[in-house]
Amino acid sequence: MSTATETDNAIVPDDIAKQIVLPEGHRDEKKLFEAYKWLRDNMPLGQAHVEGWDPMWLLTKHADIMEVERQPAIFSNGGGEEKGSHNPLFTNQAGEQFTLSITGGSHRVMDVLPYMDPPEHSVVKNVALDWFRPANIKKWEDRIRELAKDSIEDLKEKAAAGELDLMKDWSMYFPLHVVMSLCGVPEEDEPRMMALTQDFFGTADPDSKREEIELSPEAQAQQLMATVQDFYAYFDQIVEDRRANPKDDLATIVATAKYDDGEYMPKTFAYGYFIAIATAGHDTTSATLATGIEQLIKHPDQLKALQEDPKGIADFVNEAIRWAAPVKQFTRRAEQDYELRGQKIKKGDRLLTLFQSGSRDEEVISDPDTFDSTRRPNKHIAFGYGPHMCIGQHVAKLELRVMYEELIPLIVGGEFTGERKVVQTNFVGGVKNLPMKLELR
Repeated sequence: MSTATETDNAIVPDDIAKQIVLPEGHRDEKKLFEAYKWLRDNMPLGQAHVEGWDPMWLLTKHADIMEVERQPAIFSNGGGEEKGSHNPLFTNQAGEQFTLSITGGSHRVMDVLPYMDPPEHSVVKNVALDWFRPANIKKWEDRIRELAKDSIEDLKEKAAAGELDLMKDWSMYFPLHVVMSLCGVPEEDEPRMMALTQDFFGTADPDSKREEIELSPEAQAQQLMATVQDFYAYFDQIVEDRRANPKDDLATIVATAKYDDGEYMPKTFAYGYFIAIATAGHDTTSATLATGIEQLIKHPDQLKALQEDPKGIADFVNEAIRWAAPVKQFTRRAEQDYELRGQKIKKGDRLLTLFQSGSRDEEVISDPDTFDSTRRPNKHIAFGYGPHMCIGQHVAKLELRVMYEELIPLIVGGEFTGERKVVQTNFVGGVKNLPMKLELR
């Protein structure tokens, strides 16, 4: 629980707090972004008090988020030296208690980077850091382009048949295929990975609820734990295979990682890597891919400009990432008293780094509520900042650039034919339904 002292000038109004804290508040993106803007204009750093949830400082300004993110010793990911004493994944109090009850008192349900702090975070991140560098990722471009072309052929068939759901019927499959290839997952197992990914990020969405999980205050934590165990069981096979039969691939690098003394790192660290790649590496890119196409249909002048000058696609990718901003926040905990924007953060207080809001901060993004494919510079923080900045960002940008390079020349136009829906979540998610008709050459 937070130890912060409540002060009238630091408490976020109830309606704004609920809009941002509650997963259901994220279903209405218009109201959500209005709430972010209200805070940036009136209370850029305030504490949200919502029944059933721990008090949280809401960081809405780009500069404040960067200040917190660059100091992991002061604002910890998973509890600093007390590993597992803090949950970086924001959930309600009932879910937190459920997690603690089945882990023996630890919030750390996975050995994955978002739960770690330096120096452990640095050691584990360095396992695959070189593989994820742009120079190495570049070697995958031809293969990703082949996958993109195959995916576009599938899209052509579905578009020719009439109405399609761009996200559900197409967008989510291309990034999945790419990242599953990186993880060494056979193509025939991709439907299983798709289902687990939806379970993982859809813990607060009734449409993604597992049949065996009853709706309850702790249901989100129950579904997360069950999904993690299913991931572990599957990825154990890949770890065993790569240790026995190493290959020249990312899966082998992760599975065979060792400490300086020559001992293998625990299998759970490999599972954590695979889960991160299979979930965040797929879900976020899928949502961004669909969102980018959606905006081109809404802005035919920008579509035409990109068709006439494809060199602008790299800037378009950055704007699509900023606009979609599928990673909404991570939770940090203050390990010491700290003053930020005139507010006294107390040791033990928890903070939400609201990346979506930071990427629409008027102080660093001009006209932030306008989609501009030519925006440069584009100082969004959709990938986070500091040591916790997304390790897979260069893969995501490469996938998106390659797909858009192949697809944009073929787009004639389109129209939206049904209700656009987003995932009900306050963590990671974006568009989940985008019914439309798409005309391709």
